[in-house]
Amino acid sequence: MTERLAVYQALWAMDRLQVPEASLAEKFDAVRDAGFDGMAIDLGALTMAQAEATVPHFARTELGGGLTAFPASVEALKPALELGHRIGAPFVVVIGQQMPIRLAEMIPVVEGWLRVADEAGMPIQFETHRNCITNDLYTTVQLLDAVPQMRLAADLSHYVVDREMPCPPTPTLSTLVSQVLARSDSFQGRVAARGQIQLALDFPQNAKWVSLFKGWWREGFAAWRARNLGSGASCVFLSELGPPDYAITGRDGAELSDRWSEALTLARWAREIWHETAVS
Repeated sequence: MTERLAVYQALWAMDRLQVPEASLAEKFDAVRDAGFDGMAIDLGALTMAQAEATVPHFARTELGGGLTAFPASVEALKPALELGHRIGAPFVVVIGQQMPIRLAEMIPVVEGWLRVADEAGMPIQFETHRNCITNDLYTTVQLLDAVPQMRLAADLSHYVVDREMPCPPTPTLSTLVSQVLARSDSFQGRVAARGQIQLALDFPQNAKWVSLFKGWWREGFAAWRARNLGSGASCVFLSELGPPDYAITGRDGAELSDRWSEALTLARWAREIWHETAVS
């Protein structure tokens, strides 16, 4: 059986791409027609009622489902797990809003989310994200040691900003990022610099950061392939370029780059890198 790459687009990343705002149906159609394999919805950007309104569009467009939840308690994850089943999500991404300060207090929270996910029959992955239980790179690698069953969704843009990483990163930081990638079962597409969460992809001054992230995605894909060889599983890569304030704007408030064009670029890069890891 052959493993495959499934490239998703984030519904949140479709916001404010045009005036007037596209309808929900139009956004789903655009993602399908552009050749994406799935759409990911985000309970940080949508109410549960708004998220429920997307369910018919997954069925209509036959896009794969993706879901990110922001539970503030262990029990609060349960509705998101149910919704994940309804949209055909292969897993639910957790950006945990219960955030103990001490590692020892974090462990039972993570284990609690894993328990309710297991009971619901829905795998979960913890996103490497700021302002949540995995806020800090150093703490996250300790959590990985403490909770062996914990799997990640790697959005390394957050850790570049979190640690104000230089480019190239120090050997210590590179080692920690590799530990994260070794436990990551999906990957997210955004390029950051040490002081900015989302860079324009084709500005010459950002080329070194683009190269850094491409190398990380290559490392992550290769590790994923090695773990899943012969399984026939799908690896999800999510293009997630957010609207302002994530996107950089000028004095007039207009974005300095074309996010939709960049989303298509990220999809192309991901497929190229996936192919490279197969060849190597």
